[in-house]
Amino acid sequence: MKRLLICFFLCMSIGSFRVAAQVDDLLKADTLLISGDTIIMIGDSIIIKEKPKPIFWKKGGNFNLSIQQVSLSNWNAGGASNLALNTGANLFANYKKDAIIWDSNLTVNAGFNRISDRRFATRKTNDNFIFISKYGRELTPQWYLSTQIDARTQLLAGYRFFRPPGAEEDARARLSDFLAPAYVQSSTGLNFRKQYKNNNRLSLIASPFTGRFTIVMDDSLSNAGAFGVIPGERVLAEAGLSFSSQTDFEIIDNVRWRSDLNLFTNFERLGNFVVNFNSIITMRVNKYITTRIETILIYDERVFIQQESGPPRQAVQLQNMINFGLGIDF
Repeated sequence: MKRLLICFFLCMSIGSFRVAAQVDDLLKADTLLISGDTIIMIGDSIIIKEKPKPIFWKKGGNFNLSIQQVSLSNWNAGGASNLALNTGANLFANYKKDAIIWDSNLTVNAGFNRISDRRFATRKTNDNFIFISKYGRELTPQWYLSTQIDARTQLLAGYRFFRPPGAEEDARARLSDFLAPAYVQSSTGLNFRKQYKNNNRLSLIASPFTGRFTIVMDDSLSNAGAFGVIPGERVLAEAGLSFSSQTDFEIIDNVRWRSDLNLFTNFERLGNFVVNFNSIITMRVNKYITTRIETILIYDERVFIQQESGPPRQAVQLQNMINFGLGIDF
């Protein structure tokens, strides 16, 4: 028994000396720094510890899809079979390195409604394409000198549906189309940009130097002088002042609000603003199911809206949608 105890203590002592020797060797190890990598040499062994590589790009997005289908057969309460679909995608790519930032965001939405027993059964309910890209150089930790490009249009033709007096079926008149109109705005100014907790972001940019271009590529709409262009012309160029903001905030757990606001006033009509406001409130049920409340508000004094009765007039354009369906972040 005594011999066993003596052997045990000898083994423990030898092990302790070896560990202490290894620690001592590590403390005495040669350390080199080559191209940002740390190289530690212990005897004939080399341990390379790589420096974490900085991440300059942040990319991601969201896809949403909601479908509603109603089928009726011999339904005494009335109604009509219909199918409604709404889908959209939002993509972003943000770059930051040293004093340089470059933020880009693309939003595409499309929606349709189909009622089988009407003329022009399939009709568009939602269609917009918005691309915003901003490049800036840091002046202070929260202030940047930035240049921003804001481009907006739609993807498909838009129609006004109506029933002429005495007619039994609906008729339609084309109001807009792809690149008819399209709005491209370029602005340079001071940008306040701040990051908060939970990936909350706020960006404000005021520009005294803004160019705005209204594009109407459709011949019939251009000849009619639609959207403020000179009849027969395809582009209307303006210079003025602008203010824009982008917000992305988590209001409460699983509820997020994203919005962008763009205001523009022509030097020739200072104070008469063109307004574009988009707002999306996302309420997440789980990883894949969300409810979205989307609001779009547009006002342009040069755009006259056809009314149900009477001549066209200036008016606020408002679109509001509530969708419940699939929502995937990536």
